[in-house]
Amino acid sequence: MKNILIVGSTGQIGSELSIRLRSIYGDNNVICGYYKPPYPDNFFDLGPTVEIDATNIDQIADAVKKYKIDTIYNLAAILSATAEKNPKLGWSVGMDSLMNCLDVARELNCAVFTPSSIGAFGNNTPKDKTPQDTIQRPNTVYGITKVVGELLSDYYYSRWGVDTRSVRFPGIISNLTHPGGGTTDYAVEIFYNAVQGEKFTCPVKAGTYMDMMYMPDALDAAIQIMEADPSKLVHRNSFNIASMSFDPEMIYAEIKKHYPQFVMDYDVDPLKQAIADSWPNSLDDTCAREEWGWNPKYDLAKMTIDMIQVLKERHLQQTLALKK
Repeated sequence: MKNILIVGSTGQIGSELSIRLRSIYGDNNVICGYYKPPYPDNFFDLGPTVEIDATNIDQIADAVKKYKIDTIYNLAAILSATAEKNPKLGWSVGMDSLMNCLDVARELNCAVFTPSSIGAFGNNTPKDKTPQDTIQRPNTVYGITKVVGELLSDYYYSRWGVDTRSVRFPGIISNLTHPGGGTTDYAVEIFYNAVQGEKFTCPVKAGTYMDMMYMPDALDAAIQIMEADPSKLVHRNSFNIASMSFDPEMIYAEIKKHYPQFVMDYDVDPLKQAIADSWPNSLDDTCAREEWGWNPKYDLAKMTIDMIQVLKERHLQQTLALKK
């Protein structure tokens, strides 16, 4: 990768991926496409930006031509729980953005990364250590767009040689960006409540296992897959990746090691619970490890320590600022 365009750079993944990519490839070689607020701090000062509606193919093509882009990260999407409330919007954003990026890449010779998700699986998928290649029959519009995205990306590779690659992200936990309407958001929100000394009400029931990942590992995966030797890739769209799987009681117990007085109760959201129940408990990521060396750095305990340290320091700074 030399010149990179991030479509959807202000979202949960994009806002942090842009920082990581710029640290590797240089500020001026990573172009951040944005659509609407909110924008990350100092967003317009850190490097080149361009306004892009992901459903507008001309805007994507113009940016690729102007900045001589060779790699597109297509991160535009409406997350699972939000998409269920507006399925047409979820489909439109998810599919139009992908088709536009693939067509531009085909015409202008770019590689394309489009993330898939554990949402690409459904109730008929094996729940534990879900295989790389298995039945995919999701029952959410978000999951459907991810399955179609995997198939389309493989199609553009086999039909026209577009260098498409992706990973199936589990729930992503970030200490920088707030949740954006996903089913796994509780695993981020619980840390904020703990650090702020507030009770946490969990929207999914005890015993609901889902694969999760700390953002630094997710960023590594998004970069490593695009840097991987293509001759070694048996799969392309999309690789299972995993680092930890837990239920609410497990993350609660881990946080209580640091905040013994922390309290959690439950008020189950039927929509989020139904989505979570349809997803795998854990993924088998053997293919990613063998084909491009995937190796996560964080487990639940290590992630919890880092999350609390970062959020605690930020909370202290905000408290001091309010007192001035």
